[in-house]
Amino acid sequence: MLFFFQESGDKTEEPTPHRLREARRKGQVFKSMELNSAINILGVMILFFIFSAVAFRGIEEVLKLFIGDQLALPLTFNNTGAVMWEAVMRYFTIMAPVFAVALILGVASNLVQVGFLTSTQQMAPQLNRLNPLEGLKKIVSKKAMFEMVKAILKIVIISSVAFFFVRSRLDVLLLLVNQGAAVSLQVFWNTMTLLGILVGVVFLFLAFMDYLFQRYEYKTSLKMSRKEIKDEHKHLEGDPLVRAKLKEKQRQLARERMMQDVPGADVVITNPTEIAIALVYREGVDSAPRVVAKGVEVLARKIREIAVENDVAIIENPPVAQMLWKETEIGEEIPFELYQAVAEIMAMVYRMREKRSII
Repeated sequence: MLFFFQESGDKTEEPTPHRLREARRKGQVFKSMELNSAINILGVMILFFIFSAVAFRGIEEVLKLFIGDQLALPLTFNNTGAVMWEAVMRYFTIMAPVFAVALILGVASNLVQVGFLTSTQQMAPQLNRLNPLEGLKKIVSKKAMFEMVKAILKIVIISSVAFFFVRSRLDVLLLLVNQGAAVSLQVFWNTMTLLGILVGVVFLFLAFMDYLFQRYEYKTSLKMSRKEIKDEHKHLEGDPLVRAKLKEKQRQLARERMMQDVPGADVVITNPTEIAIALVYREGVDSAPRVVAKGVEVLARKIREIAVENDVAIIENPPVAQMLWKETEIGEEIPFELYQAVAEIMAMVYRMREKRSII
């Protein structure tokens, strides 16, 4: 129909776990108030049915007291308070279990549906509630139509159940005309209790239907478009462009730190132009030579240039350079398999230094 607003638009994707967590944090949860009411009604009616004898005796005593004994006494200013207090105490004595059961069932049904949740965001003032257009959307929404149909169905179904039940008991109820007050009250109490249980069961079925609808509406209201999912992913994981720039910046900083360590290296092993690996060995500190810089092509050329500027020995050994490139990372010591080969290179470097120092 044209009167209905499009509530979901292009939001066809199921809500993500993050969207569900955020909705719950804001107090946006689904629950059926009908289910709470149905459980309360059914629970209280079952309580009445189980403890009907005790409740009936309590009501009988109250009637005897106030219709019999209390009416025989003159009602004065002095005893009015006592009579009222007695009436209140008798009432709460009978109704206390009912109140307790209703409270427990109300709390339990809410905890089962929602769990333990505290949120103040739903109590915060929201200006969009004053928007007439938003109010109109709610009036002509699917939810509003469902609530109207549900209310009509509840009245029709429950009234029909009550009517047919009372009609089935009509013969028994008509016979109470010639019975004593105690018998009539007992039969009437049992009839109303059974009617309450029957209505409670029907109401519970309708409430379960309402619960399923509320869950459907909740999931529908939280559905997301593909763009929203992408935006959420970017928000949680970071924008790919930003992450790429950040990684590039990190690599640049790492290269700068790496180049700062080349002047202190003992040797640069090359392949001869594609790969350059700078090693350093500090006796008493390192258990084996350690890689302080490595690079290919442009970086390899830069490492060689810095090595030449700082008089660092450059040794061409393609097999060792390739293995060091594949097997080690910056800051790591060389693998055990290269101990012998690198030891020979380091010995050559030390001899070259000794010769230069003599000259």
